[in-house]
Amino acid sequence: MTDWRFAQKSPSEELAQLHHYAFKKCVCGVEVEFLITVKEFAAPPPGQHFKFFAQADKEVNQKIAPFLPSGWGNSILEALTGCTRSIREFPCHEGEATATGSAAGNSS
Repeated sequence: MTDWRFAQKSPSEELAQLHHYAFKKCVCGVEVEFLITVKEFAAPPPGQHFKFFAQADKEVNQKIAPFLPSGWGNSILEALTGCTRSIREFPCHEGEATATGSAAGNSS
């Protein structure tokens, strides 16, 4: 266990270490870059069983039901794989692929 986890006194504080990744998807000959943040929680957030949450900075599926790709898991790899799978599987329209104001893990 790493030392930073001891800074959390209560699981409700949701202390997390952030890991950042870049992922590109080619859309009609144009590369769209997604920035993915993986949160490694000191303890799973209340109501969750996983300690890792990944979320991209741009929406996919903009024309039908837009959403931010994300993934939960027991490891960075599991969460990151869930997020990149959504980016690959759903269409992304380059002109409409805009960053959102929400941070990874926050639904505001």
